[in-house]
Parts: sequence; C-alpha cells; structure tokens
Amino acid sequence: MDLPIITAAGGLVQNNEGAFLLMFRRGFWDLPKGKLDPNESIPECAVREVQEETGLQTISLGAFICMTTHTYFDTWLQKDVVKETHWYSMKAAALDAETLVPQTEEDIEKIEWVLMENLPQYLVQTYPTIRSVFDAFNGGSPKF
Repeated sequence: MDLPIITAAGGLVQNNEGAFLLMFRRGFWDLPKGKLDPNESIPECAVREVQEETGLQTISLGAFICMTTHTYFDTWLQKDVVKETHWYSMKAAALDAETLVPQTEEDIEKIEWVLMENLPQYLVQTYPTIRSVFDAFNGGSPKF
C-alpha cells in the first residue's frame, strides 16, 4: 500500500555554549520540525519551524545533516502517512539572548538547552528518528 508522503524539515540547534535545543512534546523529548508550506524551500521550512515552535528568531542555518522517515496517522488527512523530515544543523545566539517560547498549540510543553554531557538522560525518552539525527550529526556513530 502506497502511503502519502509528507515533506517536513527541522533543526538540530546549538547555542554558543554548545548546548542543544530540545522540546518536550506528547511525552517525549523532540527536535523542532514541521511540514513544508507551498512555495517554500526545504531549508526555509526548517528555519521557520524552529522559529515557530521555539520562539527563537536569530538562527543561522548550517549544513544538511540527514533525512529521517516515519509513519504516523495524520488526523487532518484521516489516514496513515509517511513523513520525510530533512534535518539541518543550526546555530542560535548565546544561552540567554532570546526567550524560549514553547508553541503550546503544537503540544510543546517546555524547551530546554541541554549540554552534550546531559544528552543521554534526555535521549532515552525520545524517538529513534531523533537519536538517528544526533548520530548523523556526530559522523554516524553515537557518542552519548
């Protein structure tokens, strides 16, 4: 059965202190991402989604990291779909330069900057696709 493909993009954001931006949504730690809008490039989508979901406005787009896929039930389409998410590295300003604002209408409860040494305790409560983004960012091998 061929499922519709939803194109999305997101970011693995680090600040000047090297901490990563993680969001807590629907019981899991996640990265900001979302669906591609009409007439929008995939990198533009990645930046927009990070801005919308986190409140950060000053973001520098970095290199493409990887693409992940997962299947889920889309409540708007009322059917199973495949989401292809294109991930980019991003840089944000210093730790306290901007206020983080969780997009509550997307069920985001909280957002935290997490230092590399603290990542393992967060990544045990995330999705396999999110762990694979961190693995790809680290050159293909887990370092947590």
